[in-house]
Amino acid sequence: MSADSEYASPAVRQLREDLALALRAAAHHGLSEGVCNHFSVLLPGTQDRYLINPRGLHWSEIGPDDIVLIDVRGEVLAGRHRVEPTALFIHGAVHRLTGHAVVLHCHMPYATALTITVDRALDPTASQNAMRYMNRIAIDAEYNGLALDDAEGERIARAMAGKDVAFLANHGVIVAGGTIAHAYDDLYYLERACLHQVIAQSTGRPLVPVNAKLAAHVAAQIQGEREQSDLFFEALRRMLPAPKS
Repeated sequence: MSADSEYASPAVRQLREDLALALRAAAHHGLSEGVCNHFSVLLPGTQDRYLINPRGLHWSEIGPDDIVLIDVRGEVLAGRHRVEPTALFIHGAVHRLTGHAVVLHCHMPYATALTITVDRALDPTASQNAMRYMNRIAIDAEYNGLALDDAEGERIARAMAGKDVAFLANHGVIVAGGTIAHAYDDLYYLERACLHQVIAQSTGRPLVPVNAKLAAHVAAQIQGEREQSDLFFEALRRMLPAPKS
């Protein structure tokens, strides 16, 4: 099958629709930043081809036909747009080295604020929303400049160390997952949890976390029942229809 035929197939068309929806949702929720940052998803049954958002479009205007199909070397296989360089190096490495099907990278405000602090990340025992990330968070504790080569993308991917949420020091976050709906749900609630922590810390009063065992139990409860994630994504589909091509 040619790349153009694969791109037009029903299964890939659905992935393009879902990826474009996640991008529009991120813009709607204030998680986007200019025309920067990137979301990607591997094609089913592959480890070397993935869909990603194009360079130069605001996430609020992206529809399924704007999504680009590329390989792990960054070559555009199908689609009408270019891809931003750091997207190629970060996403290619994370897909290749971690095996995650969905990789969402952004500089959302409250999560990024925590990457600037000495702790570098969210406290997963601080709130109920935060507890869903217990034992899932990796911290890349040293900022190393823009990801403009394979080595930096691979360094970030290795820092994830088997986790599916990464806080990148002085930079932003990566949230990975098995489906676009589940990864987006985790991205959304990660920012909510970080918002709650930043607001609580701004009061100057000490935080009162729960014990780690209870936090892990809550995490397992949430991970064991993801219907809510799917329902949220379908609600977003109704709220944020694709723009006309």
